Amino acid sequence: MTLAPLFFAWIAAAAAPACELPGGSAQRIESTRHVVLYRASPEPRVGEHFALEFAVCPAPQAVRVDATMPEHRHGMNYRPTITAQGGGRYRAEGLMFHMAGRWELVFEVRTGGATERLAQSLRLE
Repeated sequence: MTLAPLFFAWIAAAAAPACELPGGSAQRIESTRHVVLYRASPEPRVGEHFALEFAVCPAPQAVRVDATMPEHRHGMNYRPTITAQGGGRYRAEGLMFHMAGRWELVFEVRTGGATERLAQSLRLE
């Protein structure tokens, strides 16, 4: 048994900077290249606007936020406005889930000419 691959994986993980979103607990979505931490304010409710504070690590060249209802094949009726806060942190305002059901919250992250899609499923009653 060799420990070299495990050792090098541990070194790489230890060297990677921690992804943080100051101000309390946050939801986490991970891929092999990015981590997204986010929290909604206020808690999303059907028919009410809400905002997202989120961090993307490592910081991307561009980011987009959207949500869709896969079973209904449509998205939100509103396009959020995203403001960069610096250091890979952002605020998206003007989101609204206009009906109950399963939504997929999507972060599209562009880095180095490639776009990666990180998503998380949410259910609103």
